Amino acid sequence: MLRFVLRRLFWAVPMTIVVTFLVYVALRMGTDPLASYLRVNQRASEKKIQQYIETNGLYEGFGGYLRGYVQWLGGFITGDWPRSIKGSREVWPEFKDSMMNTLRLGITSTVIGITIGLGIGIFVALKPGSLRDSTTNTFAFIAVSTPPYVSALILQLVFAVYWTRWGFGDKPLLPTSGVYPPGHQGFDLGLMIKHMVLPVTVVVIQVIAVYARYMRASLLEVLNSEYMRTARSKGISERRVLVRHALRNALIPIVTVAAIDVGAILGGLIITENIFGYPGLGKFFLDAYGEGDFPVLMPWMFFFTVVVILFNLLADVSYAWLDPRIRLG
Repeated sequence: MLRFVLRRLFWAVPMTIVVTFLVYVALRMGTDPLASYLRVNQRASEKKIQQYIETNGLYEGFGGYLRGYVQWLGGFITGDWPRSIKGSREVWPEFKDSMMNTLRLGITSTVIGITIGLGIGIFVALKPGSLRDSTTNTFAFIAVSTPPYVSALILQLVFAVYWTRWGFGDKPLLPTSGVYPPGHQGFDLGLMIKHMVLPVTVVVIQVIAVYARYMRASLLEVLNSEYMRTARSKGISERRVLVRHALRNALIPIVTVAAIDVGAILGGLIITENIFGYPGLGKFFLDAYGEGDFPVLMPWMFFFTVVVILFNLLADVSYAWLDPRIRLG
């Protein structure tokens, strides 16, 4: 097991380098950092322009892209990050705050959504074709088919706009934007949780629907397999068959989906964070992309590349625990 993990970690390094280099080239071509700089600094002298090119490694041609990437990567690892194009501000403080906000929102939503989704999937799989099965499938289909921006707008209307119109109170029940109210100073866990309720709910709705259906399908397939019938014929109780045999095997494909979905969930927060004005990496990305701010975009892309690679490694390692028959080497 240890050898497998070390081998995967070893290969993760060149994989990260290759992927981030391709991302680097795509962003250089798609955002044109030099043109973005000239839009913001229209009176920049030739000396300033040349200094900006050398500082950010904006050299031309494939060799120039490679040289620029190596220069960027060295600065990124050592903490010598280029400043943003707009405002010439340091990238790390803003990136760190946005990353923590997104991780807080993403991890909370993922844990709650997957836990409830798996529980519902197990619950309905035990009685396929029943009323609870068909009802759950219907609601799951509706939830999956509803875009996040639609559910976000509905929640904002219900708990903010119409809450007061319907006479439930003098002010909205839940805030619809930000992490704290404007002008708030210091840390307040209760206030932070209150601001997270609506964006977390939007993400959780989708996650529950997806994992309830995945778990139902996977568990039904396992429960109807030959080795499960063999286990029952040996006199093993139904509860032990479910817990010790069925669930472990049914979770194997779920782990794969969950590992891949982590990157998708974090990436999908772009829409949710933008609607709720939540200052996470989604809003961070949209603001930077709209301005063509290349030095701000690269750390964002690097972060998501590493997250996806690490969680795929976690999925592979989890196989051995869920099914000892799988030999990882």
